[in-house]
Amino acid sequence: MPTKSEHLVKNLVLIGGGHSHAIALRLFGLNPLPGVRLTLISDVSHTPYSGMLPGHVAGFYEFDECHINLQRLTQFAQAKLYIDQAIGLDLENNNVLCANRPPIGFDLLSIDIGSTPAKESVPGAANYAIPAKPVPQFLNQWNQLLEEVIENPEKPISLAIVGGGAGGVELAMTMHHHLLQLLKKSTINPSKLIIHLFHRGTELLSGHNHGVSRRVHDILIQRGIQIHLGETVCEVLPDKICCNSGLKVDTNYIVWVTHASAPNWIRTSGLPTDSNGFILVNDTLQSLAHPHIFAAGDIATMVNYHRPKAGVFAVRQGKPLFENLRRLVLGKPLKPYHPQKRYLSLMGTGDGEAIASWGAFAWQSRWLWRWKDYIDRKFMTQFSNLPDMRNEERGRGEEREKT
Repeated sequence: MPTKSEHLVKNLVLIGGGHSHAIALRLFGLNPLPGVRLTLISDVSHTPYSGMLPGHVAGFYEFDECHINLQRLTQFAQAKLYIDQAIGLDLENNNVLCANRPPIGFDLLSIDIGSTPAKESVPGAANYAIPAKPVPQFLNQWNQLLEEVIENPEKPISLAIVGGGAGGVELAMTMHHHLLQLLKKSTINPSKLIIHLFHRGTELLSGHNHGVSRRVHDILIQRGIQIHLGETVCEVLPDKICCNSGLKVDTNYIVWVTHASAPNWIRTSGLPTDSNGFILVNDTLQSLAHPHIFAAGDIATMVNYHRPKAGVFAVRQGKPLFENLRRLVLGKPLKPYHPQKRYLSLMGTGDGEAIASWGAFAWQSRWLWRWKDYIDRKFMTQFSNLPDMRNEERGRGEEREKT
């Protein structure tokens, strides 16, 4: 069991404000650990909640409704917040290397920085495509697009989305809805809006059941979204997408939503990673080679469980991550986290309805959107309605005096 003096030297550093870290910070605020200095390094002060982002793109949620205020959350957790970007690790000296400040030392480290679409191998993609992640950059360019449409609604819009997974099809539906509403307000012919969806597979949503795939396919066709299946994008030009098949499509906006990848500094840091650069962790969410380093969310790959890079797992990992960080500090045995095999997926269609999938089942309704909205708002409430710990401590002190 560590002594009190050993507790005093524990520097716990969190890189990234992802879902797991947001939950862990809230739990540290509710359950303070004496002698531990908490630090969060994040390149943004407001971290997006993935469950509500499509609704934000569709115009249903305001920015504050779907972003967690990290400044407020770190104050609640009594943690330091450095708005900076981690660019590497010095594992010999236990330092986090940052873009704009001196190295930050740690005794324990946790990484939850999400992922980005892989596009480096496609010529022109890095220069001309808008990546769906990091989210802040995507939203900045999406808002610029909306402003352009408002200022010049008569200009034809040809939008291409590359990637037919859940992220790609959900963006196709929500972006189409929002842009269509803007054109209707301006009494502009909706035919000026053309959206293309490119997918290298022969069926959309390969990670879901066939019923969901067919339902989404039908919705996209009904809305006039042009689907290009079995097409691999081989080059991106400023105004055109080129595919291996010879297909070329003119477009003035390109959104990149392909399979996830990790930033290069993770691989070069010396941490064991999988083939895509994600940190390999065991059942306790610890690095395979560095037990004082944890990882959660999309940036982590559990070696004993093959699960998709989905927000539901990042949310579920939050509490186990907090528990094991706390246990390691206190010298207690760590507990394994076992992710569920099946999980309910709720996908917004951009028009006030949602599609649910569970195993082989699929169904769609407006009630499902209301249910999803309730779940998402409930999740966000825990970060906006943080208790005043000073008042709670004062109350506990008064109770002790009475007894």
